[in-house]
Amino acid sequence: MKTGKEPVLIAGGGIGGLAAALALVRRGFAVKVMEQSPELGEIGAGIQLGPNAFAALDALGVGEKARGRAVYTDYMVMHDAIDECRIGLIPTGEAFRARFGNPYAVIHRMDVHMSLLEGVRESGRVEFLTSTRIERVDQGESGATAFDNRGRAHRGIALVGADGVKSVVRQQYVGDPARVTGHVVYRAVVERDAFPADLRWNAASIWVGPNCHLVHYPLRGGEQYNVVVTFHSRKQEEWSVTDGSAEEVRSYFGEVCPKARQLIGLPKSWRRWATADRDPIERWSFGGVTLLGDAAHPTTQYMAQGACMALEDAVTLGEALRATDDAFPAAFDLYQRSRVARTARIVLSSREMGRLYHASGVERLVRNDLWKGRTPERFYDALEWLYGWKVASCLAG
Repeated sequence: MKTGKEPVLIAGGGIGGLAAALALVRRGFAVKVMEQSPELGEIGAGIQLGPNAFAALDALGVGEKARGRAVYTDYMVMHDAIDECRIGLIPTGEAFRARFGNPYAVIHRMDVHMSLLEGVRESGRVEFLTSTRIERVDQGESGATAFDNRGRAHRGIALVGADGVKSVVRQQYVGDPARVTGHVVYRAVVERDAFPADLRWNAASIWVGPNCHLVHYPLRGGEQYNVVVTFHSRKQEEWSVTDGSAEEVRSYFGEVCPKARQLIGLPKSWRRWATADRDPIERWSFGGVTLLGDAAHPTTQYMAQGACMALEDAVTLGEALRATDDAFPAAFDLYQRSRVARTARIVLSSREMGRLYHASGVERLVRNDLWKGRTPERFYDALEWLYGWKVASCLAG
């Protein structure tokens, strides 16, 4: 462990915060993680992990833990939710793994979090404080001090703001507004026995329709299925997570074909996300303070890369510390320069992908023709920028 009494502070104990903690302890630092929730954990349901996420998890030393909890898909598939036609299919078997060096998988958010948490606890170098919300950060020549909701001051040699889409650290240093999309996401997990037999595909599956879409895929060895529905709200939305209403969901999917529509009647309870992102920024490092994950580059869900980008961030941060001999301001600057363009591409591509998914009229017909006859190799070529991420080349030149 590095000499000195003060740890690196991390605001937030979600996937990004724990990944950052692992990257830091692997550089020999003590870490203090401050989480506003009473317990460490994750809300939500399933997420998708591309090969880039597995490359990052391996670099953090927890790849095998996550692999043991994931479901490996045979393909990704898109169908039109109105007429059931198949728009595109990307095989994710042996050829995919050979191309990108890692698999494509689906997994429960809690299982990713648990894999990271196990690695952090095994290190013995991380202190956790729960029910602790950072309200302000001060910087001095020798480090950063975080002040929490209980009036306590926490001293550290640097601070990583991994405090999510409503980051207090970002608000203090950047202060930019959220961009509320008006798109509402409902998520639930359904037991296998209650899931329609004709949809039990070992695939990341999406049904796209006018101003809406539906997603489903298996979790936890196929014993559960993740169900996600998204629609354009009729009312003015605010960025929020609340309990959902089955009646509201049904009201938005009247045009959808019966095969896809059966998904919306499955969950016994829903969680409702009124979504938002932020415009990409060029600067998220400020001396001995930096942002990571959703705090740095909150995105909509359409690229399925939010958690993946947080994992990449953490690994890149660790590599930047190695390259700068653990000089935090210089490392934070290098980390930021290495990540800004890539994460901005995710944010902007996700916006465009949402528009593509939700096309109507003639635009829907154009979308349905886009990938006709495309071979797996052409799909892989188009995805190289995303899934081909490697630790060895993650730093800016």
